[in-house]
Amino acid sequence: MDRQAAWNLLCEYTQSESLRKHALAVEACLRAYARKFGADEESWGVVGLLHDFDYERFPNAPEHPLRGSEILKTKGVPEEWRRAILGHADYTGVPRDTLLARALFACDELAGFITACALVRPDKIASLEAKSVRKRMKDKAFARAVRREDIVRGAEELGVPLDEHIDFCIAALRGIADRLGLAPSQPAEGTAAGEKT
Repeated sequence: MDRQAAWNLLCEYTQSESLRKHALAVEACLRAYARKFGADEESWGVVGLLHDFDYERFPNAPEHPLRGSEILKTKGVPEEWRRAILGHADYTGVPRDTLLARALFACDELAGFITACALVRPDKIASLEAKSVRKRMKDKAFARAVRREDIVRGAEELGVPLDEHIDFCIAALRGIADRLGLAPSQPAEGTAAGEKT
């Protein structure tokens, strides 16, 4: 499956603009890690786009991501990609035994948390640093749905120091800040203009 087919599938199953932006954010982080690790950037990017494509229709465990994996299998998506997607949810019991699977797990929660951090800053992601993200991680009321322990464990499993991992993902998201509504001149998501990005 190429990127366009993955994007089309994501859009078919996901109407939420914020969930689509999350998929783009995870894709950007995975593409950056693929370049760093010498892996296939296109396939890692597709996995990032697809990891939550079924979430809007099947938001409850274990349906997500199991139902999504079944759909991807019928579309000929490689088993390695499907296993990585299954492994991003601990409750599936699928081990993260590939670098792709570990990178997806490491980037998923963090991409969402970085986005939340950027949206409350005047210049959005432009000057965001790991230090600010770590400070927000201590505030349990901020973006409370994000599992901080998964962010920490993800960096550990990937073998990257947490601050380095956060800064790396921030840099990846800066590269597509305009598509995520995180460019300094853009209004925060939820405003009329923000919904059009």
